[in-house]
Amino acid sequence: MTRSVYLHDIPLAEAQHALQSALRENGLWAVLGKEELPLSQHLAGRVLADAVWAINSSPHYHASAMDGFAVRAEATSAAMPTTPVALQCEDDAKYVDTGDPLPGWANAVIPIENVEALDTDGNMAKNPRAPQQVRIRAAVVPWSHVRPMGEDIVATQLVLPAGHTLNAFDLGAIAASGHQTAWVARKPRVAILPTGTELVPIGTPLKAGDILEYNSLVISGQLQAMGAEPMPQPITIDDLDLICQRVKDASANCDMVLLNAGSSAGSEDFSSRVVERLGQLLVHGVAVRPGHPVILGMLKRDDPLRPMIPIVGVPGYPVSAALTVEIFVEPIISQWLGRPAAQPESLEAAITRKTVSPPGDDDFVRVVLGKVDGKMLCAPISRGAGVITSMVRADALVVLPRGVQGVDAGDTVTVRLIKPRAELEQTIFCIGSHDVILDLVAQFLAAKGRRFVSSNVGSQGGLVALRRGEAHLAGSHLIDPDSGEYNIKFIQQYLPDVPVRAVGLVMRQQGLIVAKGNPFGLHGLEDLTRADVHFINRQRGAGTRVLLDMHLAKAGIGHSAVNGYANEEYTHLGVAAAVASGRASCGMGIPSAAQALGLDFVPLYQERYDLVIPHRHAESALLQPLMDLLNDDAFRKAIEQLPGYDTGVMGKVTYES
Repeated sequence: MTRSVYLHDIPLAEAQHALQSALRENGLWAVLGKEELPLSQHLAGRVLADAVWAINSSPHYHASAMDGFAVRAEATSAAMPTTPVALQCEDDAKYVDTGDPLPGWANAVIPIENVEALDTDGNMAKNPRAPQQVRIRAAVVPWSHVRPMGEDIVATQLVLPAGHTLNAFDLGAIAASGHQTAWVARKPRVAILPTGTELVPIGTPLKAGDILEYNSLVISGQLQAMGAEPMPQPITIDDLDLICQRVKDASANCDMVLLNAGSSAGSEDFSSRVVERLGQLLVHGVAVRPGHPVILGMLKRDDPLRPMIPIVGVPGYPVSAALTVEIFVEPIISQWLGRPAAQPESLEAAITRKTVSPPGDDDFVRVVLGKVDGKMLCAPISRGAGVITSMVRADALVVLPRGVQGVDAGDTVTVRLIKPRAELEQTIFCIGSHDVILDLVAQFLAAKGRRFVSSNVGSQGGLVALRRGEAHLAGSHLIDPDSGEYNIKFIQQYLPDVPVRAVGLVMRQQGLIVAKGNPFGLHGLEDLTRADVHFINRQRGAGTRVLLDMHLAKAGIGHSAVNGYANEEYTHLGVAAAVASGRASCGMGIPSAAQALGLDFVPLYQERYDLVIPHRHAESALLQPLMDLLNDDAFRKAIEQLPGYDTGVMGKVTYES
């Protein structure tokens, strides 16, 4: 029997081996079963359990490939433009439509447009398809315009092998080879049990402490795409006996159980105890991030044909849950269906910023991709295990193996593609300052055949990325405290040798994002020095932080006087979320971010937000839709519907080098 491995943080390969060994011991590392189904469009995507061998040839007779006249090729050998050959119909020539069988004596077809259809007197026949004779002015070779018997399929030949995933064309080939049904692998049935007293179904009005249960929806979609049959179950509260009963009930009618949440350490950690009570615990804790508290085990059930089935304890955080399914469940599903395991396409890319990784874990880093100056680049995005939108935005995953403590900016890494490679060729890569209207840019450009991908590293970080050739453009709003001018000094400082064009996007308000009703009564920067006020700042290099520092200096307020000055967020929405959650009393940001989360806004300053674009990109075909967008009335109107924006500067060149 497989040894129980109740170890924390065991290597990924060892955890996978433990589960696969248990499946092999129980005869579960093979196709689960097969079923014969009638040919229909519903078989597309199913996996063949048996090879398909042709019963019939296709075509099963010599068929005409054109509308025309079936002839003996030898009878046309003397035909020339100046000395045509006349053939009597029925004896030497017979009209056939496309697909008609050839007469036994014929071995070629002459298209109707290449013959002269004549009556008995040698005049043009009234019905060109029923003449008395045809005149031919060019010889044809045997089997011209003929589909010979077995041209497509020959009886007894292999049409499709077992393990092949069927597509629409395969269905046609199976039918053409003489079959009316196909034997396909039975879909594995996978039960999904969400657990947690704090969980509520989709559509429930949310109150503090509620967590919307949508992991089942995500996992069901993953399983369906893999070819399995998802069986989502109702939410179960944190009650050990109740969870055990629900797991036992579900296991009686499925091939695998996914027990979602409750697998991390804590007072309500029931998942491992459920597996120990109902079967065999193999692994609790795998050295992989996200997805650390994975549980792997086998469940006992009252079925002599299949007394054990696998159970996977899936972490509750959405990204951890999704990756756990891809890493541990997909290989099992592929075995049960008899198809090869998924092998995502991979390629090499340069990572745009330093990324630290836990040395003892396989770290799955989500990245966005773009090609700049012919070089593929990847930029890490949010690494939070609960940030489901990071999987929406991600183009690929970078796996930093255990023992590696991270990579430096510019290092080459291998990325596993999530999105199709073709999309990457139409990607505009923007690195720099965050603004919510960049989402509008992405929306409008999608209709023009471009993907707009942004990575929020702050204005200075964006200019540095342009200097390194790591982006097509950067959003920037860096103010020079001495001149009050935006961006020019910093462009000259960071990009002295790169010809660029700065183009105005918007004038926008900056101010304090505060809770609804402004409960702290905040009106200006001087209020940030109050003991009861907790501030949330932007990261170093962000234009918003540069603006704040300039005005703090003018007001004679030191950084140490601001409670929370060292606490940082990377986006305006991140600042707004910190205020909405009560983690901060206020933060510097833009009104559209406050509006997005139902907060109030105290306007303080107006600033210009530019797009800084190297000349070689500004004049490229890739960015032409973006340049056109800056003169699009519908785009302007969409921005003007958001609070705090003025589009008067949009499209105007504010600096050129």
